Amino acid sequence: MRAAVLREGVVEVRVIDDPVPGPGQLLVRSLACGICASDIHFMDHLEAGVNDDSGMSTYDRDVDIVMGHEYCAEVVDYGPDTERRIPVGTRVSSLPVLSTRTGRKIVGQNPESPGGFGEYLLLDETITRVVVSELPSEIVCIADAISVGWSAASRAQVTAKEVPLVIGCGAIALSAIAQLKRLGVGPILAVDFVASRRETALAMGADVVIDPAKVSPYQAWRDVAYGPPEAMREMMAVAGLPGCVVFECVGIPGVLDSIIKGCERGTRIFSVGGPPEGDHLHTLTAKRKGINIQFGGGPSMQHWDEAFEAVCSGSLDVAPMLGRTVGLDGVAEALDASRDANGPVRIVVVP
Repeated sequence: MRAAVLREGVVEVRVIDDPVPGPGQLLVRSLACGICASDIHFMDHLEAGVNDDSGMSTYDRDVDIVMGHEYCAEVVDYGPDTERRIPVGTRVSSLPVLSTRTGRKIVGQNPESPGGFGEYLLLDETITRVVVSELPSEIVCIADAISVGWSAASRAQVTAKEVPLVIGCGAIALSAIAQLKRLGVGPILAVDFVASRRETALAMGADVVIDPAKVSPYQAWRDVAYGPPEAMREMMAVAGLPGCVVFECVGIPGVLDSIIKGCERGTRIFSVGGPPEGDHLHTLTAKRKGINIQFGGGPSMQHWDEAFEAVCSGSLDVAPMLGRTVGLDGVAEALDASRDANGPVRIVVVP
């Protein structure tokens, strides 16, 4: 098959062997696959894959790796010990995890679990879901990105006495905003330096957008959550001040620490950015403020299914997130373009 292959830190299109489905696996044809920031983190931070003790992500400079884990695909064939419940030719997608003889692997981050930047990939039949929709595959493939922020927003269980502040307006942040809006939470404040990202945040459900180059996000949050001094005094007397829930969706060292130093006492922080190189946190400040930090992780199967259904049904419009599409020959350039915060939220590969 043709695939955009990562090897020795470089992505280039080559012809490699077709993947062969093992027990319980499906062979599928990639129809569309989004480029995620974690693809760039994976190729730029080799140590994160080399040192991953979970075994789910493996980086080896000397072997071919086909990235891409936000896919819509078409069933082509079945491996042994499959139920064959999904007919050949059916459009499908799945949580990007593949069960293998050596354990669970992240699709697109291992030699044995190729992703959607190639013509074919393998899926675990038990978690493969049928696309019940007429929407284009380029739209459907965005569902996996939606599921991550969706899960964070759902697990946060923001109450009516809390006001959320979303830091960063990339795909994960936008999906968190969309789910917060669906849950009836508000007002939702979103922060990004890039005007186009702030506009997209409004389209996905944010109530207030903030340019941190012009105003402190935390002061802006106080202005919205507390209002003028007289309103603040009244809230304190009657029901207490609103709480702050921050969603950190940037993934650059220093951002989480800046939130710790800038946010209100008692803030709850959901960190889904996760810089691969790690971070330094002022834990004494966090302790004195009584801050609760929860780190993201991937979505549960339930939350992935919910996000997938919302995208496929059209009840959640993700079109504002979609940028351009490229073929396999354009993957290397598109990966570079995805590093630019001024670019589209999602560039989609159509093999």
